[in-house]
Amino acid sequence: MRCPHCSSTATTGRSDRTAHGYRRFRYHECGRGFNERTGSVLNRLQLSSDVVFLIVLWRLRFKLSLRDLAEILLLRGLVFSHEAVRDWEAKLAPLLADALRQRRRGKVGRSWYVDETYLKVAGQWQYLYRAIDSDGNLVDVYLSATHNQVAAEAFFRSAIEVTGIIPETITTDKHSGYPPALDEVFGDDVEHRTSKFKNNHLEQDHRGVKGRTRPMRGFKSPISAARFCRAHDEVRSFLRPATRRKQHIPAARRRAIHVQRVAALRDMIAVA
Repeated sequence: MRCPHCSSTATTGRSDRTAHGYRRFRYHECGRGFNERTGSVLNRLQLSSDVVFLIVLWRLRFKLSLRDLAEILLLRGLVFSHEAVRDWEAKLAPLLADALRQRRRGKVGRSWYVDETYLKVAGQWQYLYRAIDSDGNLVDVYLSATHNQVAAEAFFRSAIEVTGIIPETITTDKHSGYPPALDEVFGDDVEHRTSKFKNNHLEQDHRGVKGRTRPMRGFKSPISAARFCRAHDEVRSFLRPATRRKQHIPAARRRAIHVQRVAALRDMIAVA
């Protein structure tokens, strides 16, 4: 294992372990010791990495408050404050989101459905732009304080950067900001469709993030709102079995896929 202090690989393993069972190492030249979590975002945490990962995953996926999570784990003998949960989310949620965005680069379809929904941030309504492809896979998420051409352009440029794909068709509602934004970003390379009904499955997909954020009663800052919504949608999309629309997957197969993907998320945190 490479020493995090001097970057040398000439390390010696020690026979003892940390309180949470992580291996200890020492490098003789610099004389400093370290363990498996040294140098990572999980260093010096008072709980094991698996427990912290589970808490952050529950925070993103389920309708639980910060205090709910602290109370649930208290029943298992783990004592920490709700502010610790907030801190762990701030550290790990961006790592999960970035890893998942890199993982799905180049894998979304070329028919995008774009719409925006509303979230209350610091007492003000803001706009959460979201896009999915024809199979329901996430394209991108972008939070904006405005609802105009500039915001739409920023969203489309972000979606291109994340996916690495230029779509063939984009379906939106009839908001006046979309046509000039599409012309500015894509020119004539994309077919723009407007329909009252073709975006219905995206309107239904909004229920995921709306249902999760509604019990939170809004966010205190745009930074925390954007971080949470992005991580929530990335994790939700990753745990959803990738299928064509209306394709049936047996329940046993869904459970197996879910277990495999939760393990993959845990591995992403382990290498962070």
